[in-house]
Amino acid sequence: MRGLSTYLMGRLVAAVITLLGVSFVLVALIQFLPGDPARVIAGLRATPEQVARIRQQMGLDESVPVQFWRFLEHLFHGNMGTSARTGDSVVSEITARLPFTLELAILGTLVGVVAGITLGVIAATHKDRLLDSFVSMVGVMGISMPVYWLGILLIMLFSVKLQMLPVSGAATLSSLVLPSVTLGVFSMAIIARMTRSTMIDELGQDYVRTVRAKGVVERVVVYRHALRNAFVPILTVIGLQFGTLLGGAVLTETVFAWPGIGRLLVDSISARDYPMVQGIVFVFAAMFIVVNIITDLLYTVVDPRVRLYG
Repeated sequence: MRGLSTYLMGRLVAAVITLLGVSFVLVALIQFLPGDPARVIAGLRATPEQVARIRQQMGLDESVPVQFWRFLEHLFHGNMGTSARTGDSVVSEITARLPFTLELAILGTLVGVVAGITLGVIAATHKDRLLDSFVSMVGVMGISMPVYWLGILLIMLFSVKLQMLPVSGAATLSSLVLPSVTLGVFSMAIIARMTRSTMIDELGQDYVRTVRAKGVVERVVVYRHALRNAFVPILTVIGLQFGTLLGGAVLTETVFAWPGIGRLLVDSISARDYPMVQGIVFVFAAMFIVVNIITDLLYTVVDPRVRLYG
């Protein structure tokens, strides 16, 4: 337990340092990006004096180190500022939208994991045959196909032509199908390629030959022995893909008008709502770090031979 505590403490320290770096970059970028949040809040008809007063209230007239310190001070008290576009609390808007993004990322990852591992195992067990070539082709298409283009194609087919699923929104459970599949296709391709590679290596190991020589059913050899030992690198890819989907659902949420923080980020950038942009990017970074830590801890559950600490 002491080793685990030490490991977690080290990871938490590294996470804090990373988030501090992200926070500084977020604050510094405001000085170089076009647009003026104070002007957005004041309105186009505001006088220069009114804009200057709002800029002073927001602390935009301060130096970058001072703004960075104030950002951290507010963050410590659970305050990320006020949206320049809506006037609402950044934290409250992110909290309202975050469950939708998490829901979409979890289902998209689930689609990618189930389909990716299945296709990867099929390709590995049919190496250099027709099924292997087919899975490889599907993987290349999944990686190469732009997410927004795939989303539009699915809308045209299942919503416009067949009228089976909703075009956009999150009113019903069926609204989750198209965006989840759209997100899951890219993850499926990555996971399938990793599964195929690791499974081919495992199926060529001596212990697999020994198990087969004992007359064990091939399905048991593949799934209980080979896949289990090959799962650690696959789990790494799954964790990375889930973290990526949390921040990479921006295009998907925009195409399907999904009310998540990805779409909120796009709207905030268009409106030059920098406090909201800062808060969303910070939350994305924090979630990605948390996912990576959880993934590392799951290694020991999947394979007891793995030791993250002494």
